[in-house]
Amino acid sequence: MTVQNKMLKEALSLKPAQKVELIDKLLLSLDKPDKEIEELWANEAESRIDAYEHGKMRAVALNKVLEKYK
Repeated sequence: MTVQNKMLKEALSLKPAQKVELIDKLLLSLDKPDKEIEELWANEAESRIDAYEHGKMRAVALNKVLEKYK
């Protein structure tokens, strides 16, 4: 049995409140800043702003975007 399977088996034996606490801690551990990813997103945002300002990209109102998914 792999380590992951053993951990899963143990996690599944927890009480519901303990499972929620474990899940919360696991999710929070994924939300740590990553300098490289933040830099990539900053560059992407700047690129999109530049494209918009130079008329290469247009803005779409939020309600128009949401209508598409109703």
